[in-house]
Amino acid sequence: MYDLPAEIDVRAEGALRIITLNRPDNLNAVNDALHTGLAKLWPQLSEDREARAAVLTGAGKAFSAGGDFTYLAELGRDTDLRSKTIAHGREIVLGMTRCRVPVVTAVNGPAVGLGCSLVALSDIVYIAPDAYLADPHVQVGLVAADGGPLTWPLQISLLLAKEYALTGARIGAERARELGLVNHVADDPFAEALVCAKRIAEQPRQAVEATKRLLNIHLERAVLASLDYATAAEYQSFETEDFQRTIAKLTAAKKN
Repeated sequence: MYDLPAEIDVRAEGALRIITLNRPDNLNAVNDALHTGLAKLWPQLSEDREARAAVLTGAGKAFSAGGDFTYLAELGRDTDLRSKTIAHGREIVLGMTRCRVPVVTAVNGPAVGLGCSLVALSDIVYIAPDAYLADPHVQVGLVAADGGPLTWPLQISLLLAKEYALTGARIGAERARELGLVNHVADDPFAEALVCAKRIAEQPRQAVEATKRLLNIHLERAVLASLDYATAAEYQSFETEDFQRTIAKLTAAKKN
């Protein structure tokens, strides 16, 4: 219903907007179309005056498996595509932070890389018991410009943020709940997220939107303090030998 690529499906359910990352055959791994769509999504959601709350989830078995290896390899070679992607990454982060519509996220499977970032930027999060979060940017030789390190220090201790950002270790559902990275572990996270979103949509509109903005002012200030450095550093990391070597191995392994 918005001007978006097929990789993002948005449908209306009354005052709710159901947003689905829609590359199920690829575990919703992020390619150029999906990344561009995410940059365009949040301003359109904010401008949709009929929308009172949104549910974000992934199609199929995963929420998002992170960056598509083919796409990452292209970013290492194509500086124009890389510049566009870095700019879009900034827009995704600020777009979610500033979006007036509350976003309730249903993590139906692994949320890796940018998928993990979308979770961190959400307003309320439900996660399946067998799902997990992970930000493996460093493992592939990249700086996590739009990843967990931007927001995790507001949500968990700085020491734990460093541990998970510097190792890329998986954070299981229960551990994520204990840390405060998600709100609830649920057998059917989408159903629970839908109930929550409906409850928010029934609340007085101005009070909801202003309260979300009040809370996200803290988030926006923290993000703006480091975002420009982070995006410049990530751009540079695409040119390093470590990244080039790692992504070549991952791409070859995927073909085999």
